[in-house]
Amino acid sequence: MLRYVIGRLLGAIPTLFLIITFSFFLIRIAPGGPFDLERPLEAKVMENLSRIYHLNEPLWAQYLLYLKSVAALDFGPSFYFRDFSINELFAESLPISMQLGLSALCLALVVGGTLGVIAALRQNQTTDYTVMAAATLGVTIPNFVVAPVLTLILGVWLGWLPVGGWNNGAFVNVVLPVVTLALPQVAVVARLTRGSMIEALRSNHVRTARAYGLSAYLVIVVHALRGAILPVVSYLGPAAAALLTGSVVVETIFGIPGIGRYFVQGALNRDYTLVMGTVVVVACFVILFNLIVDLLYALLDPRVRFD
Repeated sequence: MLRYVIGRLLGAIPTLFLIITFSFFLIRIAPGGPFDLERPLEAKVMENLSRIYHLNEPLWAQYLLYLKSVAALDFGPSFYFRDFSINELFAESLPISMQLGLSALCLALVVGGTLGVIAALRQNQTTDYTVMAAATLGVTIPNFVVAPVLTLILGVWLGWLPVGGWNNGAFVNVVLPVVTLALPQVAVVARLTRGSMIEALRSNHVRTARAYGLSAYLVIVVHALRGAILPVVSYLGPAAAALLTGSVVVETIFGIPGIGRYFVQGALNRDYTLVMGTVVVVACFVILFNLIVDLLYALLDPRVRFD
């Protein structure tokens, strides 16, 4: 197992290198620059800024400098937030995005998994149709529609919850963004769990467990659900990485100072280092969570072994 983990981590280095390379050159191909303003800066000021941020050097030299700094876990200074480095911005914003994402992920697993199991046990009944209709609705309605609707109903009309702000992670401020983030994931998890649960309930080992007279709880939870959850685990790899590194739409609408908002601001202002830092962090999370998913497969499915 340890050899497999080390091999996967070493194998991720070329992937991360390619991601950094493509992102570095693509963002610089885009028109505009970090210091292009409606009122152009004086030539001397532009010269000094270009020298400070190494923009006066050839592109290949900038690329090598960035690789060197990333290897030292230093994402460099921000071009837009000039009093902060990218590491400082991430140290403040990433824990907020991770708290939101983890809360939304747990909510999606509990609610979506429960609904999926109930729908599978009531296949082709009213409960099944209701759950699947709600799941389809949850998948099709985007976050930028759900968020304003929830804000209008629960925040403005009823006045139960604040419509925005972080307030140091107070529960009332977290409810609306977490629910908005979780709703599409609840729908997807419910659909995946239902389909795999139906297949698992018809499998030979579940029929054998029933023939031995095991209780319905043991048959469903211990035998059927263990195999049915594998597709959900596969989906949760990239989903968890996306949720834990911030949602651009949700954080922008609710005014939450997470990493998603910084990514938008960095892209709009051509803040090269901020965009690159976000890309690298997201890529690392995707690689890490895909590795965790593979390890969970070995725990859930006895047929999977890593030698």
